[in-house]
Amino acid sequence: MDTPKPIGYWLKHLHNLMERHFEASLEGLNLGRRHWQVLNVLYVGARTPDDLDEALEPFWDGEGIALEEVLDGSDGLVTRGWVKRGPILLSLTDDGFDAYQRVAARIDRARETILTGLSPEQYAETIRNLSIMSENIERSLRKPR
Repeated sequence: MDTPKPIGYWLKHLHNLMERHFEASLEGLNLGRRHWQVLNVLYVGARTPDDLDEALEPFWDGEGIALEEVLDGSDGLVTRGWVKRGPILLSLTDDGFDAYQRVAARIDRARETILTGLSPEQYAETIRNLSIMSENIERSLRKPR
C-alpha cells in the first residue's frame, strides 16, 4: 500500500519540477530561470542593485546565487546588452525589453502547463492555504523559546 506523502514532500517535489520545467522552457536561449527573474523585475522598472536583491531574495534565498553572475557572467544580462548600469540604477535596454517579450511568451506557456486542470479559484485557494501555513511558521519562529 502506498502511504500518502506529507506536504513537505509535495512542496519540495513541485519546486524541483518547476525548476526543471522552467529551465526546459528557456532551453536554447542560454538563459536560466534566474535570468528570467531579473528581467521580470526590471521590466516593471529600474532598480538599485540592493532593491533588485531584495525583490529576488525570496526566490534565491539559500541557493547561493550571485546577482553579479546573472548580470555580468559570460551569459549575463549586462554582457548580452539587455540590462544597463546607470550611476545608481539597473534598467532594461531596448534589446532587453524585446528579449523580455520573447522570454515572457515561453514562461506564460510554462505556467499554463503547470496550472492545467486547476480553476482560478482552486489556484487562489492553494496560494491562500500556503500563505497561511507560512504565516503560522513565521509567527512560531518569532516566539521566544
